[in-house]
Amino acid sequence: MTEEERFVDFATVRTLLLDAEKRRKNLTYEQKAALQHAEWAASDARNGYKTDPKVFQELKDALGEVDSLANTPDLAAKLAELMPMYSNDVKAVFASKRITNVSDEQITTILEIVRQHIGFE
Repeated sequence: MTEEERFVDFATVRTLLLDAEKRRKNLTYEQKAALQHAEWAASDARNGYKTDPKVFQELKDALGEVDSLANTPDLAAKLAELMPMYSNDVKAVFASKRITNVSDEQITTILEIVRQHIGFE
């Protein structure tokens, strides 16, 4: 996977945009909007816990080992960033890719992995 193709969390996006702002002294309108969103999404205001790049990477890697996510690293990254706590949240992520054949057992496994990595167990 090249640098352009890697999946990153909101905290990393925030850091990259702040670094770009320091270097360039200016961000485009789109970059400012992305920075504002990344700052909110990386904070605990979004879902009760802050985004941590280390936890994101470990969670993404652990989710990538689940059968239903093994061939879809983009879904594993999305789930790692969203940190879902409920089965409907997991189903919504799969539905976004029109995947409907996910068993309740796989959803439970995903939720258990998320809870383990964010310290809710």
